[in-house]
Amino acid sequence: MRQQFLRRAALGVSLALAGLSAQANDADGVKIGVLTDMAGVTADATGRGSVEAARLAIEELGGSVLGKPVALVSGDHQHRPDIGSGMVRKWYDTDGVDVVVDVPNSSVALAVQGIAREKKKLVLFSSPGTTALTQAQCSPYGVQWTYTTYALSRGTATAVVKEGNKRWFILASDYAFGKQLAADTETVVKANGGEVVGTVFHPLNASDFASFLLQAQASKAQIIAVANAGGDTISAIKQAAEFGIASGGQKLAAMLLLLTDVHSLGLQAAQHTYLTVPSYWDMNDGTRAFSKKFEARLGRPPTFLQAGVYSSLRHYLRAVQAAGTTDSDAVMAKMKSMPIDDPFSLNAHIREDGLVVRDMMLAQVKSPDQSKAPWDYYNIVRTIPGDSLAWPLSESQCPLVKK
Repeated sequence: MRQQFLRRAALGVSLALAGLSAQANDADGVKIGVLTDMAGVTADATGRGSVEAARLAIEELGGSVLGKPVALVSGDHQHRPDIGSGMVRKWYDTDGVDVVVDVPNSSVALAVQGIAREKKKLVLFSSPGTTALTQAQCSPYGVQWTYTTYALSRGTATAVVKEGNKRWFILASDYAFGKQLAADTETVVKANGGEVVGTVFHPLNASDFASFLLQAQASKAQIIAVANAGGDTISAIKQAAEFGIASGGQKLAAMLLLLTDVHSLGLQAAQHTYLTVPSYWDMNDGTRAFSKKFEARLGRPPTFLQAGVYSSLRHYLRAVQAAGTTDSDAVMAKMKSMPIDDPFSLNAHIREDGLVVRDMMLAQVKSPDQSKAPWDYYNIVRTIPGDSLAWPLSESQCPLVKK
């Protein structure tokens, strides 16, 4: 009896302290942490632009929530899980951060997911693509907001194989994102009647792709799938041109191609490339209005990763207001029950595994003569229903999914 009394008393104290902690956080307002890449291979596609996208979301909602100010901090994880996780642990433990957003680099994201789960704090992933975030390593406190490797490979590889390009070689980055994107691409190619005749992995932030491209040329594949990101994608495609890949009859398929990548490559080099995008700055009046404000600060429209930071944080702040608290469980429940309402999100909702299921678009890079204005880079070929791009719940490895 005495032991039961002590256990109940301890539980009561714990719950009371948790309640006081939530009240204290509410009293201090909301604090956002943007964990991003300020100087690495994805800096142009995330980085400072992700921070400004977060600021615009805060400003759009008046700079406050629940009558208290919304504060913002940012940090550069340098593509190192130890640096990223250490920064996030400090943010959660001592700096009063309520939610972390962005997190380019899947290896860093998986480390941060573990800390967020441990601390019962929210993290909204705009930039990492590994499906592990909403599969085996899913969390009740994590949301994979913008895209997955599964979605991009389903959209792009399906379209390219159906054009008759059956024989593939995959060039991928040697970390969690690239490995997952390579695996997902191979699965889609085979499911559509194609074959992968070879796969090679390169180190992150590589400068010389010569040996990898020589292997791809020697494979006689019709398609060389470039499964990496940012500066690595740009370098690989530029060096492929120098090696005469296209003149030799082989074609490139970029499995993740961002607006900034196309700009760096130029339309002459990137034209006619198929890609799958969750959003585009020129989609509608709402995206054009946001992009005009973004461009006034950054000199260009947002990438879909930066747009994802804006829309994920906007939804979070609206959920805090609706829930009347910053308590993570209450806010997450509200985020999942509320419709996602922003111009960059098409028919989007948060699934029980933390994945945002959304319609995406199959796009094709314009030729130089088709582009009529700066950053007018994509023809939208068709809309792809979100359910066809999401890992089936019936096959989910996420413990949160009820079967």
